[in-house]
Amino acid sequence: MSSYLKFEQNIKTSPANVYHAFTNATLLRQWICDIATVEPKVGGRIYLAWNAGYYTAGEYSALENNQRVAFTWFGKNDPQRTQVEVSLHPTEMGTHLELTHSKIGEGNEWEAVVEEYKRGWKNSLKNLAYVMETGQDLRLVMRPMLGITINDFNEIIAQQIGVPVSKGIRIDDVTEGIGAQVAGLQHDDVIVALNGQTVEDWVSLNNALLGLQAGDVIPVVFYRGSEKKNVEMELSKRALPEIPESIIELSQALEKQNHKVAKQFDEFLDNVTEEEASFKPAPDEWSVKDIFAHLIQGERFYQFYITELVADQERWSDDWGGNMQAFIDATVESYGTLQNLRQELKRARKETVLLIAKLPPETVEHKSSYWRLAYNVLEMAHHDMAHLQQMRTAVQVSRAKG
Repeated sequence: MSSYLKFEQNIKTSPANVYHAFTNATLLRQWICDIATVEPKVGGRIYLAWNAGYYTAGEYSALENNQRVAFTWFGKNDPQRTQVEVSLHPTEMGTHLELTHSKIGEGNEWEAVVEEYKRGWKNSLKNLAYVMETGQDLRLVMRPMLGITINDFNEIIAQQIGVPVSKGIRIDDVTEGIGAQVAGLQHDDVIVALNGQTVEDWVSLNNALLGLQAGDVIPVVFYRGSEKKNVEMELSKRALPEIPESIIELSQALEKQNHKVAKQFDEFLDNVTEEEASFKPAPDEWSVKDIFAHLIQGERFYQFYITELVADQERWSDDWGGNMQAFIDATVESYGTLQNLRQELKRARKETVLLIAKLPPETVEHKSSYWRLAYNVLEMAHHDMAHLQQMRTAVQVSRAKG
């Protein structure tokens, strides 16, 4: 014998948009999972995975354009393969979605699986509606903030900073007035546990924050050099940038933001010598030139990211591979002087502004992709300010050593 679960969701968008959300990997990542790869044809693959460790593999068994999607579902630890069928019905307000998860077995081995299906589909379909209607991913906007930027961490860096572990989250900088800074964390501290969960990398850090909200107070375990410390940290609310309503307004907002950042960079760097800009405070730390190389590379990455997101063909990797020093060194050597690096960053950022300005106006109609695009480019200023402080520190150390 088998049983089934049925779910319904009204969504204020067209059946075509909802159909696309079930058949495109980029959109699937925006509302249901963290990793996806699909081949939307009968017999084609659908693979979904979550950073928490769950995954499901199956194939599309039916595709009726803008009306019906069906696929098999075989999740990690599931006793057997099941079936998911989605029916889309146009309404005056948009779309009425009906989802049936069938061929579910009975007995003790299915109890936990069924509860997870219920929880997962309920939350995911709610998020699908929110993403389609507002562009915002509830998993992101509701996730609390630690207020940190992170840096590379491995066995070599651990030895250099005197930390007795080689896995964890190494803090690059903390945001003034936000959870981590208020709790006393600082540059080069290495977080190894949050809320009782081991933290070894970016994925496990995000997993440790699942289900938590702003205002929650959680235990944090970290190393400062060889000393293991424990603190209580209050999680902060995520501040969201105001998303412009049009492509032109977004390009103008980014141009204004870039101008403000460039002014602060220029005010600091106009009195920095070539020798000071080349100085590394420690073997594993960046010089001012290294930081500019990193920012230039980041700008290029965002240009490719924008084009991929707009095309609904976003590339995905298993984890963050870190900053490759060989790449940093190559960029520094290629441009040579601090002035050349400064000018290249300004040129690259002008190119990003122009790229956004030239995107089709209807890009904003793809709400989830547009919101993610705008959110990411407007958040870049926080990254810049963290690196500005890093540059100031490098120059201060250089001048102190004379």
